[in-house]
Amino acid sequence: MTLNLPLVVVLGFFAWAAVKYLGVRTWIVVMVALFGFWLSHAFLAPAIEAGTRSGVTVINGSHT
Repeated sequence: MTLNLPLVVVLGFFAWAAVKYLGVRTWIVVMVALFGFWLSHAFLAPAIEAGTRSGVTVINGSHT
C-alpha cells in the first residue's frame, strides 16, 4: 500500500508534535518556516535543491 502525502502535511505534523510534546515555542516554528521561504528564493536555492534530490536518490536507491 502506497500513501502519498504532501511534504507540507508531513512537516506540519512534525511542527505540531514539536510544539505539543517537545516544548518548542510556536514563534520558533514560525521563524523556521519563514526562514525556509526566504531561503527558497535565495541564490543558494538551486544548490540546495540539487543536494536534496541527490540525497533522496541515494536513500531510495533509484538511479533515474
